[in-house]
Amino acid sequence: MTDSSQSNSPKVQWVTVEPDYEGQRIDNFLRTFLKGVPKSLIYRLLRKGEVRVNKKRIKPEYKLQAGDQLRIAPIRVSEKSQQDNLPSAKLTKVAQLEECIVYEDKLILVINKPSGIAVHGGSGVNFGVIEALRALRPKEKNLELVHRLDRATSGLLMLAKRRSALKHMQDQLRSKTMKKQYLALVKGKWQDRDRVVNEPLLKNTLNSGERMVRVSGDGKPSETRFRVLERFGSDATLVEASPITGRTHQIRVHTQCKGHPIACDDRYGDDSFDRTMKGRGLNRLFLHAHKLRFLHPGEEVTMELEAPLEPKLQKLIKQMKTEGAA
Repeated sequence: MTDSSQSNSPKVQWVTVEPDYEGQRIDNFLRTFLKGVPKSLIYRLLRKGEVRVNKKRIKPEYKLQAGDQLRIAPIRVSEKSQQDNLPSAKLTKVAQLEECIVYEDKLILVINKPSGIAVHGGSGVNFGVIEALRALRPKEKNLELVHRLDRATSGLLMLAKRRSALKHMQDQLRSKTMKKQYLALVKGKWQDRDRVVNEPLLKNTLNSGERMVRVSGDGKPSETRFRVLERFGSDATLVEASPITGRTHQIRVHTQCKGHPIACDDRYGDDSFDRTMKGRGLNRLFLHAHKLRFLHPGEEVTMELEAPLEPKLQKLIKQMKTEGAA
């Protein structure tokens, strides 16, 4: 990316789009390029024609092409404003994420996200994984989430350091060639015949901003594949869940609709089952993204990463095995 503006004083900026950014929407590009500029102002610039591509007005959904010439009207870009939105890298919760990194190279970063931390800030959350890692990696100006995990879910979460890597990995998600596997402790005795759950899911946003999902004929096609790993009598089952589609709360709702909600799920769970699990020391959703298989965006080799269950979850499984054997 070339930019003719070197001074801090507002002036016209001329930008030549490099191949790495081809296919990105102009509004998303500007939100990254114009650090510190409010989203509302970016859309106003586009609406008024103060951002032009090849001398022409464009809409926010315009997708950039390599070699495009962008003209951006004079606007004060505050680098400090961008940094003010990031947490301090010295905060304990931020610093601890450094120890959670499973894999990192010049293109991607994969973290074993702890349960209880959101992937991004907003809706009453000061900061999430993306803001924390941007604080820890200030030189990585293009760090972006490849996919997401629910706040309560732990496990493997991938971020891209370059636009080309982000596009490569999201193409794999769309083509369903990236494989994600989760571990979940569910209520009751999961039946072997329920190896595939195909139930359309409809997402609703409540007035509070909370997202709720339910099975509905009006929803989007959704598929999750399940494999029983261990049964603990008729009380609970440890299953491996492999989502083929990537809908919001997909595994949580698909287990619920089969009558086997996940332990300690505060939205889709079973109160009686949750009380029993809490009595055994469980204080979080038992859903963990434990395997990730993908084609590396630079090396073009297949990689498989794994993150074990946290010690507390391992202890619970061991305890339930012991009780079952007694």
